[in-house]
Amino acid sequence: MVVAGLYGDLAGTIETIDFADKHALAVALEWSDFDPRLGFRSAGKWGPAATPDMVGSALAAMERIAAALERLPAGISVAMSLPAAPLPPLFHCPSWQYAEAELELACAISHFAARVAKRSGLLLVNPARLAVDSPPAGRFDLEAELVVGFPYTVAHASALAEAFARLFTPPAPKKGLITDLDDTLWHGLAGELGPQEVSWDLASHSHAHGLYQKLLAALAEEGVLLAAASKNDPAVVRQVFERGDLLLSAERMFPMEVHWQPKSGSVSRILRTWNISADSAVFVDDSPMELAEVAAAHPGLECVLFPKGGGRAVLATLWRLRDLFGKPRLSGEDAIRLDSIRRFDAVRQSAADGASVETFLQHADSEICLDFDLSGSDPRELELVNKTNQFNLNGIRFGEADWRTRLAEPGAILASVTYRDKFGPLGKIAVLQGRQEGPVLRIGVWVMSCRAFSRRIEHYCLKSLFERFGSRELFFEFAPTSKNGPLQDFFAQFLGGRPAAAFALSRERFQSACPPLFHRATSWEKVQADG
Repeated sequence: MVVAGLYGDLAGTIETIDFADKHALAVALEWSDFDPRLGFRSAGKWGPAATPDMVGSALAAMERIAAALERLPAGISVAMSLPAAPLPPLFHCPSWQYAEAELELACAISHFAARVAKRSGLLLVNPARLAVDSPPAGRFDLEAELVVGFPYTVAHASALAEAFARLFTPPAPKKGLITDLDDTLWHGLAGELGPQEVSWDLASHSHAHGLYQKLLAALAEEGVLLAAASKNDPAVVRQVFERGDLLLSAERMFPMEVHWQPKSGSVSRILRTWNISADSAVFVDDSPMELAEVAAAHPGLECVLFPKGGGRAVLATLWRLRDLFGKPRLSGEDAIRLDSIRRFDAVRQSAADGASVETFLQHADSEICLDFDLSGSDPRELELVNKTNQFNLNGIRFGEADWRTRLAEPGAILASVTYRDKFGPLGKIAVLQGRQEGPVLRIGVWVMSCRAFSRRIEHYCLKSLFERFGSRELFFEFAPTSKNGPLQDFFAQFLGGRPAAAFALSRERFQSACPPLFHRATSWEKVQADG
């Protein structure tokens, strides 16, 4: 259900609207929302005498609107765009000169935007991106503004609606990027030119590769997994990475598949090491043939051609990659993701070397914490629910308002799981949500990061639920998806086969099939203290 606000009274609409049955608010700000005289429909006077009062009135309106937004109920998502239509010819300067009062308004709207953006759940349309999708000269329709009070052309209204939709329902960010090396990460063929002759700088007219390296380094810092798939001599590649001027360190990339075998096989091994599906990754190469070979073997993998020339193509590629991996916020878990993957690979290697699973887990010195705080104040919890695929009870996604509604239901429970062992911390890696109905605990949400696999954390979670709530059985609102095979395999060890629909698991059946657990419970306070 979409409800429109009061025309000409944005602040009053925000202050008085009933959000009891509403989840989101879209606000397309225009200058006339701050003072009608800053628009074209008002009969108010223009001119030097009126300018100071118009500016003062606009500043007061910004304060009122900001305060109203800050008082909105928690959980209401807000998407907002800043004024996109032009100001009328109010000021004494010619149109090619910035007037002092116009500068004051521009400064004020920037401060207003910075203030309201601090509210949790409020996202702003990026004016620079909007200018690409809807050039300023094609936005304003004066006739429509005067006749019906709608200032936008159809094209701009469509672009703005699309921008709001992206803010409310953003695509899931990709998790990993696999890159070619020669003529992609750097310019030139390292095996032919030599490790010291490949380049990525302005002097060599190859700075596009330097920009690509800087972007990858930034993505790695944000928690994106990076790996290399290159047909090359490993010794030569190692020498390139030993150069002190490379803008992306070798430590940021894992694994490195450097040999002469097909890249599709390299991509397969990298995805297995990361434990993610192809549609969560991006492959970048300068060769259309290599991209086609990899794409044929890995449907769903985003394949990006690194441009061979032209600033416009390079810029478009850099922005495309930023958009594929962009996320509204960063979490502490983002910073430790690569280390977690390395440790997970070490766990698998140790198991492959012949140590029994029980022996390995018994000496892992694992600590696990289940925090049952029902406030849902940590955005990481909802982020996990909405981006996890392989260990996901039913694949259902939630908006922030829907999530808070579930947490407010009678008998609702929420558990977030934090883990560490001798290999290092994994951070917050699992979330369970449900409600207690007498002797039965009904689980509607259960997700766990793929980084936590092979540690029997999922077994410990069920054991803790049975013990904490004294339930005779757990009812799982399970639904099979194309990606939650690992969760189906987990349940199969208790049910004798993969489930096909919702089911109940008794305490007795769980205990009879649960393998030995060696985790040590720890408190939430200790987790916070240890970081």
